[in-house]
Amino acid sequence: MPRINILTEADLRAAVALDADSVACVEEAFRSLATKKVVMPPILHLEIAEANGEVDVKTAYVPGLDSFAMKMSPGFFDNPKLGLPSLNGLMVVFSARTGLVEALLLDNGYLTDLRTAAAGAVAAKWLSRADSRRVGIVGSGVQARLQLKALTLVRPIEAASLWARNPESAAACAAELTADLGFPVTVSKGIGSLASDSDILVTTTPATAPLIEVVHLKPGLHITAMGSDAATKNEIAPDALAAADLYVCDRVGQCERLGELHHALAAGAVEADRRFPELGQIIAGQAPGRGDDEAVTLCDLTGTGVQDTAIATLARSRAEAQGAGTPFES
Repeated sequence: MPRINILTEADLRAAVALDADSVACVEEAFRSLATKKVVMPPILHLEIAEANGEVDVKTAYVPGLDSFAMKMSPGFFDNPKLGLPSLNGLMVVFSARTGLVEALLLDNGYLTDLRTAAAGAVAAKWLSRADSRRVGIVGSGVQARLQLKALTLVRPIEAASLWARNPESAAACAAELTADLGFPVTVSKGIGSLASDSDILVTTTPATAPLIEVVHLKPGLHITAMGSDAATKNEIAPDALAAADLYVCDRVGQCERLGELHHALAAGAVEADRRFPELGQIIAGQAPGRGDDEAVTLCDLTGTGVQDTAIATLARSRAEAQGAGTPFES
């Protein structure tokens, strides 16, 4: 009978963390998109408007890997009012040779959080100035915390500021990060001052109206926008996207449907036939990255199935090497 290994969130947290290895894992996933015949179908997206909720299903097969993951990721954004987390989910790992289920990763969204933060680090590694030291974070949730931590793995970060609609949440987040990271993290009065004080700016919200405008762009700034993973979400104003010296996305076809590019195209801010590079192409040397230290760069991260397969493969192999998990005979 087929044997399925059930791994809990605790098993997976003990096996893999936000570190150089997880960043390298996600970086290699982006490279694979550009250099291998990755099979990655469009995201299955389900809206549950009555509960302010959504569910995304993502997957990808990467040639050379023995297995692939299918990730189900719910986001119900009124849950904090009920004392529940906004995000959770799980991954199912299948054999790439037989299609049989090999493992069930009950991560409650941990691996998604991990690979999303790692993707932000990869974007900054390839697109921000090497001497970037100050970070601005828009938002105060889980990704606000993780994105800043991830940036410390690739850039010599010395200080950060954040802005969020809820001042109390922003203050708590800043205090926690200051204690955790050992450098000052302050609360900014607004996005304008946040952007002007930053070398790297990261947006981490489920906003449905633009937060970053043309006026917020300054020479040398790098922006990573990771909140727009559905057609209704929008953090970057269309004309701000058009004004960037270099716009890069994780997957062009996906960003045309779901990302900041979707809104720029709908507004006519960029031409429908204009070609944009993907992050994996820059990593693989197939497209140029930042031109100079004065350039404004923008990376649009909608989250890809190849990242999920990559982080699931790493986490599962490490957990099983530690003897973790509960076997189940199907």
